[in-house]
Amino acid sequence: MKIFVTLVLAAVLGVGGYFFWRQYQEKQKQVQAQGEVATARVESRDIQFSVNAAGDIGPADQVSVRPEIGGKISLLPVDIGDQVKKDEILFMLDDKELSAERDSRLADIDGALLQVERAERTWKRNQKLFQDKLISQEIFDDTRTEYQLATNALERARKALRTVEEKLSKTKITAPFDCTVLTRPVSLGQTVSGAAGFNSGTEVMTVANLNDMIVNAHINQADVTRLRTGQEVEVVVDSVPGLKMTGVVERIAPQAVIKNGIKGFAARVQIKNIDPRVRPGMTAVLNIPVASVDQALSVPLAAVFTEKGERYVYVKNGKRFERRPVTVGIADLSYAEIQKGLSEGEEVALEMPPANLLPEDSTTGSTNAAAARLDKGPRKL
Repeated sequence: MKIFVTLVLAAVLGVGGYFFWRQYQEKQKQVQAQGEVATARVESRDIQFSVNAAGDIGPADQVSVRPEIGGKISLLPVDIGDQVKKDEILFMLDDKELSAERDSRLADIDGALLQVERAERTWKRNQKLFQDKLISQEIFDDTRTEYQLATNALERARKALRTVEEKLSKTKITAPFDCTVLTRPVSLGQTVSGAAGFNSGTEVMTVANLNDMIVNAHINQADVTRLRTGQEVEVVVDSVPGLKMTGVVERIAPQAVIKNGIKGFAARVQIKNIDPRVRPGMTAVLNIPVASVDQALSVPLAAVFTEKGERYVYVKNGKRFERRPVTVGIADLSYAEIQKGLSEGEEVALEMPPANLLPEDSTTGSTNAAAARLDKGPRKL
Protein backbone atom coordinates (compact mmCIF):
# COMPACT_ATOMS: atom_id res chain seq x y z
CA MET A 1 0.00 0.00 0.00
CA LYS A 2 2.81 2.44 0.90
CA ILE A 3 4.63 1.62 -2.34
CA PHE A 4 1.47 2.37 -4.36
CA VAL A 5 0.97 5.72 -2.66
CA THR A 6 4.61 6.59 -3.28
CA LEU A 7 4.35 5.75 -6.97
CA VAL A 8 1.19 7.81 -7.37
CA LEU A 9 2.78 10.78 -5.62
CA ALA A 10 5.89 10.55 -7.82
CA ALA A 11 3.74 10.42 -10.96
CA VAL A 12 1.76 13.48 -9.89
CA LEU A 13 4.95 15.44 -9.16
CA GLY A 14 6.51 14.42 -12.48
CA VAL A 15 3.44 15.45 -14.50
CA GLY A 16 3.21 18.74 -12.57
CA GLY A 17 6.91 19.47 -13.10
CA TYR A 18 6.60 18.74 -16.84
CA PHE A 19 3.70 21.17 -17.29
CA PHE A 20 5.51 23.82 -15.19
CA TRP A 21 8.61 23.45 -17.40
CA ARG A 22 6.50 23.76 -20.59
CA GLN A 23 4.84 26.89 -19.27
CA TYR A 24 8.22 28.35 -18.34
CA GLN A 25 9.59 27.69 -21.84
CA GLU A 26 6.55 29.31 -23.45
CA LYS A 27 6.94 32.39 -21.26
CA GLN A 28 10.63 32.64 -22.13
CA LYS A 29 9.82 32.50 -25.86
CA GLN A 30 7.21 35.22 -25.39
CA VAL A 31 9.68 37.40 -23.48
CA GLN A 32 12.28 36.93 -26.20
CA ALA A 33 9.75 37.69 -28.92
CA GLN A 34 8.45 40.79 -27.20
CA GLY A 35 11.73 42.00 -25.67
CA GLU A 36 13.77 44.76 -27.26
CA VAL A 37 17.54 44.63 -27.79
CA ALA A 38 19.45 47.80 -26.86
CA THR A 39 21.05 49.32 -29.95
CA ALA A 40 23.26 52.24 -30.95
CA ARG A 41 23.80 54.06 -34.24
CA VAL A 42 27.05 54.06 -36.15
CA GLU A 43 28.23 57.67 -35.94
CA SER A 44 31.30 59.76 -36.70
CA ARG A 45 33.23 61.10 -33.72
CA ASP A 46 36.76 61.97 -32.62
CA ILE A 47 38.52 59.15 -30.78
CA GLN A 48 41.67 59.55 -28.77
CA PHE A 49 43.61 56.63 -27.34
CA SER A 50 45.45 57.57 -24.15
CA VAL A 51 47.66 55.92 -21.56
CA ASN A 52 46.63 56.62 -17.98
CA ALA A 53 49.03 56.42 -15.04
CA ALA A 54 49.17 57.69 -11.48
CA GLY A 55 52.17 59.27 -9.82
CA ASP A 56 53.34 61.41 -6.94
CA ILE A 57 54.01 65.14 -7.28
CA GLY A 58 57.32 66.40 -5.97
CA PRO A 59 59.75 69.28 -6.41
CA ALA A 60 62.30 69.02 -9.19
CA ASP A 61 64.95 70.49 -6.84
CA GLN A 62 64.96 69.45 -3.20
CA VAL A 63 67.93 69.85 -0.85
CA SER A 64 68.67 68.42 2.57
CA VAL A 65 70.45 71.27 4.39
CA ARG A 66 73.25 70.04 6.68
CA PRO A 67 76.13 72.12 8.05
CA GLU A 68 79.65 71.23 6.94
CA ILE A 69 80.96 71.78 10.47
CA GLY A 70 79.50 71.07 13.89
CA GLY A 71 78.31 73.67 16.35
CA LYS A 72 75.37 75.21 18.19
CA ILE A 73 72.65 76.96 16.21
CA SER A 74 72.67 80.64 17.18
CA LEU A 75 70.28 81.99 14.54
CA LEU A 76 67.30 80.24 12.95
CA PRO A 77 65.07 82.81 11.22
CA VAL A 78 62.98 80.43 9.06
CA ASP A 79 60.32 77.84 9.79
CA ILE A 80 58.24 75.31 7.89
CA GLY A 81 56.42 76.89 4.94
CA ASP A 82 58.56 80.03 4.79
CA GLN A 83 59.65 81.20 1.36
CA VAL A 84 63.29 82.19 1.14
CA LYS A 85 65.14 84.00 -1.63
CA LYS A 86 68.48 82.83 -2.95
CA ASP A 87 71.45 83.73 -0.67
CA GLU A 88 69.19 84.66 2.26
CA ILE A 89 70.18 83.18 5.64
CA LEU A 90 68.68 79.83 6.57
CA PHE A 91 70.53 79.46 9.88
CA MET A 92 73.84 80.34 11.59
CA LEU A 93 76.13 78.47 13.98
CA ASP A 94 77.72 80.03 17.06
CA ASP A 95 81.12 81.37 15.91
CA LYS A 96 82.53 82.68 19.19
CA GLU A 97 85.19 79.96 19.52
CA LEU A 98 86.18 80.24 15.87
CA SER A 99 86.39 84.04 16.12
CA ALA A 100 88.68 83.71 19.14
CA GLU A 101 90.78 81.18 17.26
CA ARG A 102 91.04 83.54 14.32
CA ASP A 103 92.31 86.31 16.59
CA SER A 104 94.89 83.88 17.96
CA ARG A 105 95.99 82.94 14.45
CA LEU A 106 96.34 86.60 13.52
CA ALA A 107 98.58 87.10 16.55
CA ASP A 108 100.63 84.09 15.52
CA ILE A 109 101.09 85.62 12.09
CA ASP A 110 102.24 88.91 13.59
CA GLY A 111 104.80 87.06 15.70
CA ALA A 112 105.94 84.97 12.73
CA LEU A 113 106.41 88.13 10.67
CA LEU A 114 108.68 89.59 13.34
CA GLN A 115 110.68 86.37 13.42
CA VAL A 116 111.06 86.44 9.64
CA GLU A 117 112.18 90.08 9.65
CA ARG A 118 114.79 89.44 12.35
CA ALA A 119 116.08 86.27 10.70
CA GLU A 120 116.24 88.02 7.35
CA ARG A 121 118.30 90.93 8.78
CA THR A 122 120.71 88.52 10.47
CA TRP A 123 121.11 86.43 7.35
CA LYS A 124 121.77 89.43 5.08
CA ARG A 125 124.29 90.89 7.57
CA ASN A 126 126.12 87.57 7.87
CA GLN A 127 126.08 87.20 4.14
CA LYS A 128 128.21 90.37 3.82
CA LEU A 129 130.46 89.29 6.67
CA PHE A 130 130.93 85.90 5.06
CA GLN A 131 131.93 87.54 1.78
CA ASP A 132 134.52 89.57 3.70
CA LYS A 133 135.66 86.33 5.36
CA LEU A 134 134.89 87.64 8.79
CA ILE A 135 132.67 84.68 9.82
CA SER A 136 132.83 81.01 9.17
CA GLN A 137 130.79 78.98 6.70
CA GLU A 138 128.98 77.25 9.57
CA ILE A 139 127.72 80.49 11.10
CA PHE A 140 126.55 81.74 7.71
CA ASP A 141 124.68 78.47 7.00
CA ASP A 142 122.98 78.55 10.42
CA THR A 143 121.63 82.06 9.88
CA ARG A 144 120.30 81.11 6.46
CA THR A 145 118.58 78.06 7.96
CA GLU A 146 117.01 80.20 10.70
CA TYR A 147 115.61 82.53 8.07
CA GLN A 148 114.10 79.60 6.12
CA LEU A 149 112.58 78.16 9.31
CA ALA A 150 111.02 81.53 10.17
CA THR A 151 109.59 81.78 6.65
CA ASN A 152 108.07 78.29 6.96
CA ALA A 153 106.56 79.15 10.33
CA LEU A 154 104.93 82.22 8.81
CA GLU A 155 103.39 80.14 6.00
CA ARG A 156 102.03 77.61 8.53
CA ALA A 157 100.45 80.42 10.53
CA ARG A 158 98.83 81.83 7.39
CA LYS A 159 97.45 78.37 6.44
CA ALA A 160 96.03 77.96 9.93
CA LEU A 161 94.32 81.34 9.58
CA ARG A 162 92.83 80.37 6.20
CA THR A 163 91.48 77.15 7.77
CA VAL A 164 89.80 79.05 10.57
CA GLU A 165 88.36 81.63 8.20
CA GLU A 166 86.98 78.87 6.00
CA LYS A 167 85.26 77.30 9.00
CA LEU A 168 83.89 80.71 9.95
CA SER A 169 82.41 81.10 6.47
CA LYS A 170 80.61 77.77 6.96
CA THR A 171 78.81 78.96 10.08
CA LYS A 172 76.47 80.99 7.87
CA ILE A 173 74.24 78.81 5.70
CA THR A 174 72.25 80.52 2.94
CA ALA A 175 69.57 79.38 0.48
CA PRO A 176 71.02 77.79 -2.67
CA PHE A 177 68.03 79.00 -4.74
CA ASP A 178 64.59 80.54 -4.29
CA CYS A 179 62.93 77.92 -2.13
CA THR A 180 60.33 76.96 0.46
CA VAL A 181 61.15 75.28 3.76
CA LEU A 182 59.55 71.81 3.80
CA THR A 183 60.86 70.45 7.12
CA ARG A 184 62.82 71.83 10.08
CA PRO A 185 63.41 69.13 12.70
CA VAL A 186 65.84 71.15 14.89
CA SER A 187 65.39 74.17 17.15
CA LEU A 188 67.34 77.28 18.07
CA GLY A 189 70.24 76.50 20.42
CA GLN A 190 70.51 72.84 19.42
CA THR A 191 73.98 71.44 18.77
CA VAL A 192 74.40 69.78 15.38
CA SER A 193 77.16 67.71 13.82
CA GLY A 194 78.94 68.47 10.57
CA ALA A 195 78.57 66.63 7.30
CA ALA A 196 81.96 64.99 7.78
CA GLY A 197 80.83 63.55 11.11
CA PHE A 198 78.52 60.70 12.13
CA ASN A 199 75.73 59.79 9.71
CA SER A 200 76.71 62.59 7.30
CA GLY A 201 75.78 65.28 9.79
CA THR A 202 72.54 66.60 11.24
CA GLU A 203 69.73 67.55 8.86
CA VAL A 204 68.67 71.01 9.96
CA MET A 205 65.97 71.43 7.29
CA THR A 206 64.88 70.48 3.78
CA VAL A 207 64.12 73.11 1.18
CA ALA A 208 62.64 72.84 -2.30
CA ASN A 209 61.72 74.97 -5.27
CA LEU A 210 57.94 74.63 -5.41
CA ASN A 211 57.75 76.67 -8.61
CA ASP A 212 59.33 73.76 -10.48
CA MET A 213 57.40 70.53 -9.87
CA ILE A 214 57.48 67.07 -11.41
CA VAL A 215 55.40 63.90 -11.37
CA ASN A 216 57.15 60.59 -10.79
CA ALA A 217 54.95 57.92 -12.40
CA HIS A 218 55.13 54.17 -12.98
CA ILE A 219 54.21 53.29 -16.58
CA ASN A 220 53.04 49.77 -17.37
CA GLN A 221 55.42 47.83 -19.60
CA ALA A 222 52.61 47.32 -22.13
CA ASP A 223 52.28 51.09 -22.62
CA VAL A 224 55.83 52.40 -22.27
CA THR A 225 56.71 51.77 -25.95
CA ARG A 226 54.06 54.33 -26.92
CA LEU A 227 55.69 57.09 -24.87
CA ARG A 228 58.49 59.42 -25.93
CA THR A 229 60.38 62.26 -24.30
CA GLY A 230 59.00 65.70 -25.06
CA GLN A 231 55.45 64.37 -25.31
CA GLU A 232 52.75 66.58 -23.76
CA VAL A 233 50.44 65.07 -21.14
CA GLU A 234 47.42 66.18 -19.15
CA VAL A 235 47.93 66.27 -15.38
CA VAL A 236 44.90 65.96 -13.09
CA VAL A 237 45.31 66.41 -9.32
CA ASP A 238 42.77 64.52 -7.21
CA SER A 239 43.17 66.84 -4.23
CA VAL A 240 42.23 69.95 -6.24
CA PRO A 241 38.87 69.31 -7.97
CA GLY A 242 38.64 70.62 -11.50
CA LEU A 243 42.35 71.37 -11.78
CA LYS A 244 44.03 70.30 -15.02
CA MET A 245 47.60 71.17 -15.90
CA THR A 246 49.93 70.42 -18.78
CA GLY A 247 53.14 68.46 -18.43
CA VAL A 248 55.96 67.17 -20.62
CA VAL A 249 57.56 63.73 -20.47
CA GLU A 250 61.10 64.58 -19.39
CA ARG A 251 62.67 61.15 -19.14
CA ILE A 252 61.82 57.43 -19.16
CA ALA A 253 63.90 54.90 -17.25
CA PRO A 254 65.75 52.39 -19.48
CA GLN A 255 65.17 49.47 -17.10
CA ALA A 256 61.94 48.02 -15.71
CA VAL A 257 61.19 47.76 -12.00
CA ILE A 258 58.37 46.07 -10.10
CA LYS A 259 56.12 48.38 -8.10
CA ASN A 260 52.98 47.19 -6.30
CA GLY A 261 53.34 43.87 -8.10
CA ILE A 262 53.31 45.51 -11.58
CA LYS A 263 56.34 45.56 -13.83
CA GLY A 264 56.85 48.93 -15.45
CA PHE A 265 59.18 51.83 -16.08
CA ALA A 266 59.71 54.97 -14.02
CA ALA A 267 58.83 58.14 -15.91
CA ARG A 268 59.41 61.76 -14.93
CA VAL A 269 56.96 64.43 -16.13
CA GLN A 270 57.74 68.14 -15.81
CA ILE A 271 54.66 70.22 -14.93
CA LYS A 272 54.19 73.49 -16.80
CA ASN A 273 52.60 76.57 -15.17
CA ILE A 274 52.30 74.98 -11.73
CA ASP A 275 49.20 75.93 -9.74
CA PRO A 276 50.05 77.37 -6.29
CA ARG A 277 47.55 75.01 -4.67
CA VAL A 278 49.59 71.99 -5.70
CA ARG A 279 51.95 70.67 -3.02
CA PRO A 280 54.57 67.93 -2.84
CA GLY A 281 53.19 64.50 -2.05
CA MET A 282 49.85 64.96 -3.81
CA THR A 283 48.70 62.27 -6.20
CA ALA A 284 48.42 63.12 -9.89
CA VAL A 285 46.76 61.20 -12.70
CA LEU A 286 48.49 61.44 -16.06
CA ASN A 287 46.52 61.24 -19.29
CA ILE A 288 49.04 60.67 -22.07
CA PRO A 289 47.55 60.76 -25.61
CA VAL A 290 49.36 58.35 -27.91
CA ALA A 291 46.99 58.02 -30.88
CA SER A 292 43.92 59.82 -32.22
CA VAL A 293 41.60 59.88 -35.22
CA ASP A 294 39.17 62.63 -36.21
CA GLN A 295 35.59 61.99 -37.36
CA ALA A 296 35.95 58.21 -37.46
CA LEU A 297 33.01 55.84 -37.84
CA SER A 298 32.57 54.37 -34.39
CA VAL A 299 30.37 52.22 -32.21
CA PRO A 300 30.26 51.69 -28.43
CA LEU A 301 32.72 49.09 -27.18
CA ALA A 302 29.82 46.96 -25.97
CA ALA A 303 28.72 46.45 -29.60
CA VAL A 304 31.92 44.70 -30.68
CA PHE A 305 32.23 40.95 -30.11
CA THR A 306 35.13 38.63 -30.77
CA GLU A 307 35.43 34.94 -31.55
CA LYS A 308 38.60 33.10 -32.57
CA GLY A 309 40.34 36.40 -33.33
CA GLU A 310 37.48 37.72 -35.50
CA ARG A 311 35.78 41.02 -34.59
CA TYR A 312 32.11 41.34 -35.49
CA VAL A 313 28.91 43.21 -34.66
CA TYR A 314 25.19 42.47 -34.90
CA VAL A 315 23.58 44.90 -37.35
CA LYS A 316 19.84 45.50 -37.16
CA ASN A 317 18.03 44.54 -40.36
CA GLY A 318 14.31 45.14 -39.99
CA LYS A 319 13.24 43.32 -36.83
CA ARG A 320 16.16 40.91 -36.91
CA PHE A 321 19.93 41.15 -36.60
CA GLU A 322 22.67 39.94 -38.85
CA ARG A 323 26.23 39.16 -37.82
CA ARG A 324 28.81 41.19 -39.73
CA PRO A 325 32.63 41.09 -39.46
CA VAL A 326 34.35 44.45 -38.93
CA THR A 327 37.86 45.87 -38.87
CA VAL A 328 38.54 47.76 -35.65
CA GLY A 329 41.05 50.60 -35.25
CA ILE A 330 41.82 52.44 -32.02
CA ALA A 331 39.50 52.68 -29.03
CA ASP A 332 39.07 54.88 -25.98
CA LEU A 333 37.15 54.14 -22.80
CA SER A 334 33.77 54.15 -24.57
CA TYR A 335 34.03 53.82 -28.35
CA ALA A 336 35.90 51.81 -30.97
CA GLU A 337 36.84 52.99 -34.44
CA ILE A 338 35.32 50.90 -37.25
CA GLN A 339 37.61 51.00 -40.27
CA LYS A 340 35.66 48.54 -42.41
CA GLY A 341 32.33 46.73 -42.32
CA LEU A 342 29.78 49.38 -41.32
CA SER A 343 28.16 52.49 -42.75
CA GLU A 344 27.12 55.62 -40.92
CA GLY A 345 23.54 55.49 -39.62
CA GLU A 346 23.30 51.71 -39.24
CA GLU A 347 22.17 50.29 -35.91
CA VAL A 348 24.16 47.71 -33.97
CA ALA A 349 23.19 45.65 -30.94
CA LEU A 350 24.76 46.48 -27.59
CA GLU A 351 24.10 42.99 -26.28
CA MET A 352 23.80 39.48 -27.63
CA PRO A 353 20.47 39.30 -29.54
CA PRO A 354 18.19 36.37 -28.64
CA ALA A 355 18.30 33.37 -30.97
CA ASN A 356 14.85 34.07 -32.43
CA LEU A 357 16.12 37.42 -33.79
CA LEU A 358 19.13 35.90 -35.53
CA PRO A 359 19.38 33.94 -38.78
CA GLU A 360 19.76 30.22 -38.16
CA ASP A 361 23.36 30.19 -39.42
CA SER A 362 24.32 33.05 -37.05
CA THR A 363 23.60 31.33 -33.75
CA THR A 364 26.57 28.97 -33.82
CA GLY A 365 29.20 30.06 -31.35
CA SER A 366 27.31 33.20 -30.37
CA THR A 367 27.46 32.40 -26.68
CA ASN A 368 31.23 32.10 -26.78
CA ALA A 369 31.45 35.34 -28.72
CA ALA A 370 29.43 37.18 -26.11
CA ALA A 371 31.64 35.83 -23.37
CA ALA A 372 34.71 37.10 -25.24
CA ARG A 373 33.45 40.68 -25.61
CA LEU A 374 36.05 43.43 -25.77
CA ASP A 375 37.60 44.75 -22.57
CA LYS A 376 36.34 48.17 -21.52
CA GLY A 377 39.82 49.53 -20.80
CA PRO A 378 41.72 51.84 -23.18
CA ARG A 379 43.63 49.69 -25.63
CA LYS A 380 44.40 49.44 -29.31
CA LEU A 381 42.31 46.72 -30.84
